[in-house]
Amino acid sequence: MIILLGYMGSGKSTVGKALAKKLGIEHIDLDDYIEAQENALISDIFSKKGEVYFRRKETEYLNTLLGERPDIVLSLGGGTPCFGKNAESIRQKARHTFYLRGTIPTLSKRLAKERSQRPLISHLLCNASLIEFLGKHLFERDTFYREASHEAISIDDKTVLQLTEEILGHLQTK
Repeated sequence: MIILLGYMGSGKSTVGKALAKKLGIEHIDLDDYIEAQENALISDIFSKKGEVYFRRKETEYLNTLLGERPDIVLSLGGGTPCFGKNAESIRQKARHTFYLRGTIPTLSKRLAKERSQRPLISHLLCNASLIEFLGKHLFERDTFYREASHEAISIDDKTVLQLTEEILGHLQTK
C-alpha cells in the first residue's frame, strides 16, 4: 500500500490518481470512500453528526483499508493522521507513505481558489486571514504528518507529473 498524506490542497488525490494509473493499481480517496460508506457528504456528516462522529468513522474506515487493501494508492484526508493513533497505524501498516509538503504561499495560492468548497476555511474572507490560519493550522499538523510518513516530498513549483515521477523514483530505490 502506498499512502499520500498532507495538508488540504497539497494534491493528494490528484497525485494519487496519477500514481495509481502509472502503477496499474487502484486509487482510493479516503474522503470519497467515507462518503460512499456513509451515503453522505463529508460536510453533511460534520454538520449533522459532528466532528467526533466523523473522526471515529474515519479511523474505522482507514483501519479497514489498511487491513484489507494492500495493493492500492490511498489518498488521506488532511486531518486523518492527526487524530487518535492514526499516524502510528499509517506508518506501521503501509509499505510506503509520502507526505506531500507545501509551503504556506503554495497552499494559500491553491486554496484561495477553492475556499468556498472547503468548510475549514470557507469563513476566511481575505487572503491575509487564510495565510494566518494556514500558518497556525499547518504548524499543528506538521508533526503528525512527519510521524505518519516515511518520506516528505516538496510540492512547491512541481507539476502532478513531476511529483508522480519523484514518488516512483523513491519506490524504485526501496
